[in-house]
Amino acid sequence: MVRLPLPSSVARAKALAHPARLRLLSMLASGELCVCQMTAVLGLSASTVSTHLSVLKRAGLVSERKEAKFVIYALANDPEARGWVDLATASLGGDPAVSADRDLVARMRLVPVDVFAASGMDLALLPALGPAPRRTKSGRGRS
Repeated sequence: MVRLPLPSSVARAKALAHPARLRLLSMLASGELCVCQMTAVLGLSASTVSTHLSVLKRAGLVSERKEAKFVIYALANDPEARGWVDLATASLGGDPAVSADRDLVARMRLVPVDVFAASGMDLALLPALGPAPRRTKSGRGRS
């Protein structure tokens, strides 16, 4: 186990201390996603989601790459960072918002990101895998 300096550990702990960021990490646990996809799932503005993702990136918990006009995020490849993410998200499986996010992301993955973005990110156009989950507004605010 790599030992992080105290300031790095504090930065990671602070990055995890927000419901929207925990939901983002939980979504990314199933694979990489575009900012536009995560914005649609959370029901927050793109700037708010980007701010949360920037906090997670500065803490070393996620990585980003550009693909054409899209910014794609994934969980960081670092085992130490993965340990933090696993610890923070382990107990979220039963949360209704996280469960709804997981279902919505599964439906979203059936549609190419460029097609989804071109649709105006209309969740009603996603393929049905049972009833569409309700979006929640949990996770608003800044830290």
